[in-house]
Amino acid sequence: MEDRQGGQEYGEGVPQGIDTPMAGPETEVTQSAAARAGLALAGSALLGLVLMNSPLAPGWDRLLRAAWGVHLGPLHLVESNLLWINDALMALFFLQVGIEIKREWLFGALADARARALPVAAALGGMAVPAMIFVAINAGHAKALAGWAVPAATDIAFALGFMALLARGLPPQARVFLTAVAVLDDLGAVLIIAAFYTEKISGPMLGASVAVVLLMVLLQGFGVRRAWPYLLLGVVLWGFVLKSGVHATVAGVLAGILLPQTREGGAGVRVEHVLAPFVSWLILPLFALANAGVQLGGSGLALLGHGVAWGVALGLVLGKPVGILAGVGVTVMALGGLPPGYSWRLMLPIAAFCGVGFTMSLFIAGLAFGSDLQAFDAAKIGVLLGTVLALTAGALITRRLYPNARAA
Repeated sequence: MEDRQGGQEYGEGVPQGIDTPMAGPETEVTQSAAARAGLALAGSALLGLVLMNSPLAPGWDRLLRAAWGVHLGPLHLVESNLLWINDALMALFFLQVGIEIKREWLFGALADARARALPVAAALGGMAVPAMIFVAINAGHAKALAGWAVPAATDIAFALGFMALLARGLPPQARVFLTAVAVLDDLGAVLIIAAFYTEKISGPMLGASVAVVLLMVLLQGFGVRRAWPYLLLGVVLWGFVLKSGVHATVAGVLAGILLPQTREGGAGVRVEHVLAPFVSWLILPLFALANAGVQLGGSGLALLGHGVAWGVALGLVLGKPVGILAGVGVTVMALGGLPPGYSWRLMLPIAAFCGVGFTMSLFIAGLAFGSDLQAFDAAKIGVLLGTVLALTAGALITRRLYPNARAA
């Protein structure tokens, strides 16, 4: 049966697991908050660019590279300010990501096995095609190929924020589906980080990390529902994972997944409510400020011709939507149609906005090219260019297909 916008319902017996909330005051408040957070993130990235292209650049660089640390018995942690932001503060962002993944999987758009098929296929296609575009552009350059995963991730905060800002009036299903795809995207990015961007492994530290995870699982088995034991163990887990050679942000995701949740709330939701304003207004803007800066004049401008820059930019603005739509198409053929309330007309702007890879793409670029400053700067330029083009495409497609939608 056709829906009002040309989509088809799933065949008989397919559960309607993807939520389709009605628009209302709560949706408006959520969209406004997301738009403000997106603007804060964009403003911080712009400030980072200004700092790196001003007379303050040398001092700003020294500040980011200034090292300090803590010494607790046998544990010695000495990092630069940049690495404290990327390894420690971003672990809190990934803690929130872990909580979101668990909530969506248990109670949200991914709660039903059949309902997972559409966003899972979209996320897989949206990661595979950008990676293939990057590899095709950089084939024959072994060092450049280390960045194959940079355009594979969607930035959930930036994408949702600017969709709320630039495409206000899209049906609320757009936010639900983009959230589900981005959550799965984040999970895929974490797995990629753990599998492909891991340094030399320390067996004892990895074993200690596994022991802490098992202890957290035991707490769940014994019915411990308070947040503080999990958070305390999460800090210990972060330290062990950092020293194990696996990137420390993986500890944040694991801790978030292991925090107890119920449909009514639970420790995970309480922690997320406390974390959310700090992540949106402090951690992500600080990450953007510290990581988005790249010199745009002279040699910096010449990086626009670098294969890494074009591999990332085209992977985001073209690869993401093509991969997502291909994944959706395969699933629609297998299941007999789109869920109620969804249509190909709606999928087009969602797929375009999924090309916003800002935070996670910059994060992976730092892991891939941390010691190759030229390739790292080229990746930053590609991320910024691809993100701006994806936002522009999303806004234009929305305006074309949904004339009544408006910018905030």
